[in-house]
Amino acid sequence: MQSYSTDVRRWIKALAIFCAAAVLSGSAFAHVFPKKQEPGAGATVASPAQVKILFDGALEPSFTTLTVTDADGKQVNVEKASVDSQEPAVISVPLPTLAPGHYTVHWAAVASDGHRTHGDYSFDVK
Repeated sequence: MQSYSTDVRRWIKALAIFCAAAVLSGSAFAHVFPKKQEPGAGATVASPAQVKILFDGALEPSFTTLTVTDADGKQVNVEKASVDSQEPAVISVPLPTLAPGHYTVHWAAVASDGHRTHGDYSFDVK
């Protein structure tokens, strides 16, 4: 026969594991990450008219950014990026005609609940 204190310890341990799992899974869904990028990471393309990223959740337009730099680190987009008002998970930035070379896309995304993620990827213009 088990003692009362052993049963309580098991129950507390199970409750702690459940709570930890709930907290960790909830925080993972609070951030947004890219689902699709145009041009794609590692792609070689003709000079694109824009860079567009579709995220897995709605973005906060005031705090989400998207810039493109050349191989020397100089920003090439003149206009500011914008979140699509009809598709709040999409941000894009228009580009001037790009010379052949290596370009890096830098993004910082803030989810509608305020959580921030950021990253970058590169593509080449032929």
